[in-house]
Amino acid sequence: MELVIVTGLSGAGKSLAMNALEDIGYFCIDNIPAGLMPRLLEFAQQGGNLLKKVAVGLDIRGARSPQEIRDALATLDDRKVDYRVLFLEATDDVLRRRYKETRRRHPISISEGISTSEAIVRERQILRPLFERADFVVDTSLLSTAQNKERICGLFLTGHERPMVLNIVSFGFKFGLPAEADIVFDVRCLPNPFYVPELKDKTGLDQEVVDYVMKSEQSQELLKRMEGLLEYALPLYVQEGKSQLTVAVGCTGGKHRSITFARKLAEFCDRLGYEPSVQHRDARRTN
Repeated sequence: MELVIVTGLSGAGKSLAMNALEDIGYFCIDNIPAGLMPRLLEFAQQGGNLLKKVAVGLDIRGARSPQEIRDALATLDDRKVDYRVLFLEATDDVLRRRYKETRRRHPISISEGISTSEAIVRERQILRPLFERADFVVDTSLLSTAQNKERICGLFLTGHERPMVLNIVSFGFKFGLPAEADIVFDVRCLPNPFYVPELKDKTGLDQEVVDYVMKSEQSQELLKRMEGLLEYALPLYVQEGKSQLTVAVGCTGGKHRSITFARKLAEFCDRLGYEPSVQHRDARRTN
């Protein structure tokens, strides 16, 4: 049985993640008390072939202390259950904004009568054991619903067939670094198509922008050196046992140079056999 524990901060997108997993064939059970995890496992195992892929939602509603979570994970470990943990993350500012927009209250705010900000801090403390054990951490702060679903499906649809799940993300530095980035490349040193009138409103998805960015010797040499680094480093990450690696490529606004290089690096890594997923976080931003 393939077991995925879906967890993370309230408001970070766990429901969307569960829906995405259900869409790709997982039997999903949400809001499971930590203490019932072993019994749920027994139930799932009795399902035979009907329950080969199971995703369970475990969050603050089902665990009120870090020890409850540690005990549940220890039981799974003792029984030698093969499971993976998906942790959904977001910045405190984004979480507060989402609660304000939806006019909902944080579960801990309801139960303990504290502010949303205090509840988020408390929640992070309780979920720390799951964060530390997470196989995949996805920061949804700047991801659209479609991007979030694509990321989840990319991790679990074919992830078990790969030596390591490789994500390549383009972004704009003025909008902040991707929190999940393991390796960050900065291409702001290259000629910027933004200042070319006919290219300003295009992106690195357009061939004219790619041609402009890559026509300089500096761009070609920088790409070659990035490829060399990845060719050397990626097998080391696989050997170390890393299950997910995110390579982020940034320029100023995340529309031209970063997208061009992210695509080039993805093509290179695909030739190496890693089958990377590619997201362009800030391609549609208008500010």
